[in-house]
Amino acid sequence: MSVSDMFIALQGVLTADQDIREEIRKVVQALEQTAREILTLLQGVHQGAGFQDIPKKCQKAREHFGTVRTQMESLKTKFPADQYYRFHEHWRFVLQRLVFLAAFVVYLESETLVTREAVAEILGIEADRERGFHLDIEDYLSGVLTLASELARLAVNSVTAGDYSRPLRISTFINELDSGFRLLNLKNDSLRKRYDGLKYDVKKIEEVVYDLSIRGLNKEATVGVGGEK
Repeated sequence: MSVSDMFIALQGVLTADQDIREEIRKVVQALEQTAREILTLLQGVHQGAGFQDIPKKCQKAREHFGTVRTQMESLKTKFPADQYYRFHEHWRFVLQRLVFLAAFVVYLESETLVTREAVAEILGIEADRERGFHLDIEDYLSGVLTLASELARLAVNSVTAGDYSRPLRISTFINELDSGFRLLNLKNDSLRKRYDGLKYDVKKIEEVVYDLSIRGLNKEATVGVGGEK
């Protein structure tokens, strides 16, 4: 084979790779748009009237996740099944965002932490790496850390809306989350940096709870903790 033929063959490989990346990019753009729609919907809970509307917003968000599952099915067909990590960077960010959104919905519904397996089911992908397109553990953890930041914001806005028990429940949840992350030996630089931000979320929520205590509102909140959320 001549040098010219060799480079023509290489160009064919490069072109095929570029075509795959372009097809992936189109589906990822659609996923990003759906994620923005879900985020816009859920941001409404931070408004005063949004607290009464939480179940309805969660239901609508669940409907949007039906679109996510369809788009994920399309994404799976755009590259060879054994090359997940070769193209992972293309969808890593949007997948982490979708994990956060799924975790936020589950928290708003039940005030619990969604499992990685449950998130994978919501997104229509696998939790087990060996089974194909899956939810990477680090992507799951990144999404959960974004949830912590969102809940810190929710704690503040809850007080503004006159809901004094919610910050106490959020504080308990975030402290349990922080304890869980302390059990991990994180090697990933990006994930470690994001985890370092969790302490600021914990501090922000502690300040909200302390302010409620100083104002005597924590007693009123404690009475409501056992009641309707």
